[in-house]
Amino acid sequence: MEAYYGAIEGGGTKFVCAVGNGPNNIRAEARFATTTPEEVMAQITDFFHQQEKKLGALAAIGFASFGPLDPDPASPMYGHILPTPKPGWTNSNVVGMLRKEFDIPIVFDTDVNGAALGEWRWGKAQGLQTFMYLTVGTGIGGGAYVEGKLLHGLVHPEMGHILIKHDMEKDPFEGVCPFHGDCFEGLASGVAIEKRWGMRGALLTPDHAAWDLEVEYIAQALTTYTMTLSPQRIIIGGGVGTLAHLLPRVQQRTRELINGYIQSPAILENIESYIVNPGLGNRSGVLGAIALAEQSVQGS
Repeated sequence: MEAYYGAIEGGGTKFVCAVGNGPNNIRAEARFATTTPEEVMAQITDFFHQQEKKLGALAAIGFASFGPLDPDPASPMYGHILPTPKPGWTNSNVVGMLRKEFDIPIVFDTDVNGAALGEWRWGKAQGLQTFMYLTVGTGIGGGAYVEGKLLHGLVHPEMGHILIKHDMEKDPFEGVCPFHGDCFEGLASGVAIEKRWGMRGALLTPDHAAWDLEVEYIAQALTTYTMTLSPQRIIIGGGVGTLAHLLPRVQQRTRELINGYIQSPAILENIESYIVNPGLGNRSGVLGAIALAEQSVQGS
């Protein structure tokens, strides 16, 4: 029988759930507003149970969630959402709620690590051993795939909270991050754009001054990631990150900031293939959750 996997992409405003085994074989999909953990997880388990009646038992569930979270299976807090500004979600044991209903492998990781894995399995990172996926949207986060596996470490990467140069004369905005003020997310997220300019980024024209700042901040961050992780490719998703007019400027400015230090054709000659938008579009996360589930069963 064909194996089917449950997929959960947990976001701050909505959860996307699917059952399938790849981009061309999604058998069912549903979306639920991010309300309380108990309500959302009850809706998700009901959805999966309904699909099991039609397709048979799921082989595994992949859960790619907003964080911070604990992705270490050996930790007593594995499967929990760690302290978060999202009301009601701090210390919620979301994987535990699933395990009460499903006696199958359940894999838990960050939404951006999930998206990275989805891009490696079916998107723009196929065949690569070291790359990263960055989302620039309402918030900013990044997932890293290093030498053939997702990077976790102490907890997991928090690429949105790196510190970058902030010229207070050019940009007197103090930032929106409740922890760090003017970190990368505090200055360049969709929330920061809206608070700084009084309207959402999608409503700003391509020649608006907002984008000069955005290009500078994103390029600074990509330069730092390039120096530290040495990725073979950087994939940028999210509502802001995939704006068509932004990518060429980010590519050019990142190459300028690297300033010839990395003597690789990928930077010097082929920056358009080095910094790219996702191959899976806005489906990287939910498909990545399928890939997480698939790996747990196949052991790859």
